[in-house]
Amino acid sequence: MVDQKGAVLVERNEVAVIYRPCDDNPEAMGPAWEELEAAVGLRGRKFFGTFDRSTGEYRVCAELRDHDDPETLGLQVATLPGGWYLRLRLEGEPPGIYERIGPSFDTLTSQADADPTRPSIECYRRRNVIDLLLPVRKHPVMQPGQRG
Repeated sequence: MVDQKGAVLVERNEVAVIYRPCDDNPEAMGPAWEELEAAVGLRGRKFFGTFDRSTGEYRVCAELRDHDDPETLGLQVATLPGGWYLRLRLEGEPPGIYERIGPSFDTLTSQADADPTRPSIECYRRRNVIDLLLPVRKHPVMQPGQRG
């Protein structure tokens, strides 16, 4: 069970990304991440994972740079939507931290007014720090930066 008290309401800007879609399971995600990282490199990149509950699609993403050639890299282009998100920061060593992502999102979703029109986002800050971003309608009581 995840304690939502560590969750913070944040507003984010949209982000242009290049991505590779894959099935929403660890057997597909691992190779997809390896392929994306090999294609774009690791240094100075912001990486994201997204999950669209309405379609069941998972995407491994990297922030789009001006010099990127998505077609040559075999990647697609999309925009991660901006707006209000409930952010929960996970810290821990891989692979254990990855096993906490799904259950943490499930708990956040059950306790928040989730926006079904936007995907949930994993923002990979470091190897052992992941921000989970659940899209929400702005809560009328909670203020930005306030802990829930």
